[in-house]
Amino acid sequence: MSKRGFPGGMGGFGGMNINQLMKEAKKMQADMEKSQTELANKEFDASVGGGAVYVKVSGNKEVKEIKIQKEAVDPEDVEMLQDLILSCVNEALRKVDSAQAQELGKYNIPGLM
Repeated sequence: MSKRGFPGGMGGFGGMNINQLMKEAKKMQADMEKSQTELANKEFDASVGGGAVYVKVSGNKEVKEIKIQKEAVDPEDVEMLQDLILSCVNEALRKVDSAQAQELGKYNIPGLM
């Protein structure tokens, strides 16, 4: 009488039974959700132009605060102020992306990051 199914048990799962695999997957999902919540609650900031413009964003990429020094406001050069704000916001968002990649990258799931 021959056994049906995979030779040597589950084969590709390295001897781990499907229940154990599911248990590990659920734990990983819970850990990832916890990491995402922690990141969303963190705040990231950036400043440019020697502190002329300051931006604070949340971990879920919501702009929380923008501060502009009076010296940065020149009615004759509005474009410079716009560029400062744009680069400051983008730098703060890059910090969020970097923190997300570092935190979620430890789970090593293809296609996640």
